[in-house]
Amino acid sequence: MKTFFAFVKQHVFPALVAMTLASLLGLSEWMQNVENTTLDLRTKSRVRWQPPMADPQQLVVCIDEESLAAYKAWPWPRGVHGLFLALVGQTKPSVISWDILFTEPSEDDSRLIYGLKATEAKVIFGAMAGENAVVGEKEADGLLPDDPAVKAARLMPLENVTGDRKNLLTKPRILLPARELAQLATSALVDTPPGPDGVRRRVPLMIAIGENVYPTLSLQSLMEHWKVQPDEISVRIGESITIKNAYAQRTIPIDDTGAILLNYRYATEGFHTVGYSNLASSLNKKFVKKEEVTVPETTGRILMVGQVAAGLTDVGPSPFSALTPMVLVHSNVIDNVLREDYAHEVKWWPIWLGAVVLGAGGLRFFTQRKLVAQASFALGVPIIYVGLATLLWVSGSHWLHIVWPLLGFSSLQVFMITRRLIAEQRAKEHIKGMFGTYVSPALVNRMVASGESPQLGGHEDEITAYFSDIQGFSGFSEKLEPAQLVELMNEYLTACTDIVQEEGGTLDKYIGDAVVVMFGAPLPLPDHAFRACVATQRVQKNLRELRVKWESEGSKWPEIVWRMQSRIGLNSGKCIIGNMGSRSRFNYTMMGDNVNLAARMESGAKAWGVYTMCSEATKVACEQHGGDRVVFRSLGKVVVMGRSRPVPFYEIVGLKEHVSPQTHECLAIFAEGMTKYYAQDWEGALACFARSELLEPNVPGKTPGVSSNPSLVFRDKVRYFQEAPPAADWDGVHVAKEK
Repeated sequence: MKTFFAFVKQHVFPALVAMTLASLLGLSEWMQNVENTTLDLRTKSRVRWQPPMADPQQLVVCIDEESLAAYKAWPWPRGVHGLFLALVGQTKPSVISWDILFTEPSEDDSRLIYGLKATEAKVIFGAMAGENAVVGEKEADGLLPDDPAVKAARLMPLENVTGDRKNLLTKPRILLPARELAQLATSALVDTPPGPDGVRRRVPLMIAIGENVYPTLSLQSLMEHWKVQPDEISVRIGESITIKNAYAQRTIPIDDTGAILLNYRYATEGFHTVGYSNLASSLNKKFVKKEEVTVPETTGRILMVGQVAAGLTDVGPSPFSALTPMVLVHSNVIDNVLREDYAHEVKWWPIWLGAVVLGAGGLRFFTQRKLVAQASFALGVPIIYVGLATLLWVSGSHWLHIVWPLLGFSSLQVFMITRRLIAEQRAKEHIKGMFGTYVSPALVNRMVASGESPQLGGHEDEITAYFSDIQGFSGFSEKLEPAQLVELMNEYLTACTDIVQEEGGTLDKYIGDAVVVMFGAPLPLPDHAFRACVATQRVQKNLRELRVKWESEGSKWPEIVWRMQSRIGLNSGKCIIGNMGSRSRFNYTMMGDNVNLAARMESGAKAWGVYTMCSEATKVACEQHGGDRVVFRSLGKVVVMGRSRPVPFYEIVGLKEHVSPQTHECLAIFAEGMTKYYAQDWEGALACFARSELLEPNVPGKTPGVSSNPSLVFRDKVRYFQEAPPAADWDGVHVAKEK
């Protein structure tokens, strides 16, 4: 279960967040514009694999440059269109749809009306919906739905419409063909609102005006072509338009706005086309002049009449061109339905789900792989996905979104790389931390910063050496189980190490229960002696707290643990510091006579009944930087083994703020006794040590683990000299017989 939750947290959750944010960003207009651009590129790329020509049931009648030259300036007199209707009507086309507005009355309307009455074909004139319909460069007020002219017009509202209409393109007014034109010909809305980038990709097949829903020109043309009655077409908004009668059965997918996702296949050259003037001239020769001429086949076809000449106003951007005739929007819709060649937008959630699974899998399996594998995944997946999206569009007109999935995937790769860098950095820090448990982290950082591998060799520098050891440690080994001993030592050594490192010390090594530390290396510390002295007192204070804790834990620990005491020795001076050992393995450590003296301070402390002892060099250096904060007690001079000259040595009693008035009084009386001791005033010295004994901070039988103190030690020495007086030239120096 923990593994599952770890997988979700580390891999699934980042993928969920990345893909959800990317999909939400995909709803923004600028992101949709980018996505549309990729769709246009895919549309252009499939031209060579699609049918070479549009469905022959539709013929686009083009008002082209040749037609403009034949009939002069646009717009032409409506008599031209009336004659065209009269002539083309004799060929019996299925329907003649005009993507042209005849909304303003004209003196020439009678000739157009004549043509309407003369043709046997069904004719559809364009109408417009809007607040104010725009015709050319002028605005014209449309009619309200309940206007008598609207009711008299040949509008064919869709009757069987179900679903939520709130997202349908809805307008309050309608601009109809002028006068009798709206009553003699069917009217259909030519509105095709552009998308945010100006390209018409979703084309409405219906528009709501008032309480009614009216078909647009493309849908109305198909209905007339297939002789669809109102009860033979049903609309389910957001799903489909279903046409079912003896001539056709079609299910046209639409969205919740009533629009079809236009599956652009052809520009002008892809449709079956004929020039307006060319067709009119051929028909005139055949039917009026009775000449033998070849006439373009129009029988039973949908004739879509519209402007294609450059310079006319009915042009706009498409995936093929920035200036595409807008009549081709309707023509492409009609062709999509005739061929049942629909575009399908793949819903977002399968893409999102697949992207989350792939993203989570990538985070799981490639995070720790080699850089080549990770790069192959990061680059290969987008390439494969773009190829798949292109293939789906080319082969089946399935619109698989590219931009937001790739954005989400890319953000996951950035996350993966960032997390990998962080993990590697943490690993380095972990290694540094592990190495820092053996040597000072400061040394590790300095070694890393230098960029050099550690080498054998050392240098001389002034430091303070620190040695500590547990009193009677062999007894612990006898009374504790190995696991208990390890637990106890780990707790004790952790406390000691943390304190000395907080004070700037560098851990040299552990030797069983012994702790060896250097202050002042590898980074120089001017106050190394003061820091070392403070560290000793913090360690002793912490040990007192640990004894209380261990005792409170009852039977877990034997009494020897409650009475644990540690002895510490310090010495300051010149030492050799560096990497020492073999060429294959070495330690950063310290060597020299002053290091040995520090070790003698620790081992010799037992003979004097103290737990923290230092040389005079440490005391002097400490007082230079710490003043009188550290309280010392002189214990005389000693010649340690391995040395010939006596060394003054001192007990570190404590920090000034922690030393009680009683202890200060003890130290004063003890110092007076030492003066009498050196003067061989044995009676006077004995009296002083007897008095100081009563004031000692560490008292045998009272202080845990304590069996002696300096007053007791010198009391015994005085008694010895009373029985065996020293030589006349005795200088009070003690010669150590043991290390």
